[in-house]
Amino acid sequence: MVLEICANSLPSALAAQAGGADRVELCDNMAEGGTTPSYGTILTARELLHIQVYPIIRPRGGDFLYNDAEFDLMRKDIELCRETGCDGVVIGLLLADGSIDKKRTKLLVELAWPLGVTFHRAFDRCADPFQAMEDIIDCGCERILTSGQQPTAPEGAELIAQLVEKAGGRIIIMPGSGVRENNIAELVRSTGATEYHSTAKSIVKSKMQFKNKLVMDNEALELNISETDVEIVRKLREEAEKAFSS
Repeated sequence: MVLEICANSLPSALAAQAGGADRVELCDNMAEGGTTPSYGTILTARELLHIQVYPIIRPRGGDFLYNDAEFDLMRKDIELCRETGCDGVVIGLLLADGSIDKKRTKLLVELAWPLGVTFHRAFDRCADPFQAMEDIIDCGCERILTSGQQPTAPEGAELIAQLVEKAGGRIIIMPGSGVRENNIAELVRSTGATEYHSTAKSIVKSKMQFKNKLVMDNEALELNISETDVEIVRKLREEAEKAFSS
């Protein structure tokens, strides 16, 4: 069983490692679904982590239909990830009709080599998940992160199980979104997947003593921090390993 944690900061990445994660998907702007973290974040994470580091390569929030300038930026970010010794990258590119942008995906996979490549939840926006999986396999990606084209992986468990079966070991299907310590065991049993993705986050209250009430529309949003929780990561691994061994 492989546990990947989506880490939205350097402290979250370190917490993921301390909790027993095998890999971090390093990102920024989690509220936008994750965008490419800064070069400094990537470099420092690589220096401090002994587990796998996979930065997400996504120049902005919104859809996954990118123009030429955005695609060029993705290429440059992948080059930086390769130069800094990352283990892999996370990408996702679609065409306007909801199919995989195979041409550009192949180019990015080739550029990233020998780094591994995960195709992220842009997959859940595809018109035909089974054709999309075949296209992603053809592009050379090593895994697909998916919630089974539902808001959360528990809701999409049936499709995830079908994808795992049809993949037949040709690509890893990794459930993600809504994966928590109280449902990961059931996902193990119902999907047959061997890798799982979670934020494992909790809210860390700000230690600021002075708070200017005049400029705070929402105190929780402005001052509190959403970070990966070491204990949640540990519990996720514990519950998943119990399910695998039963």
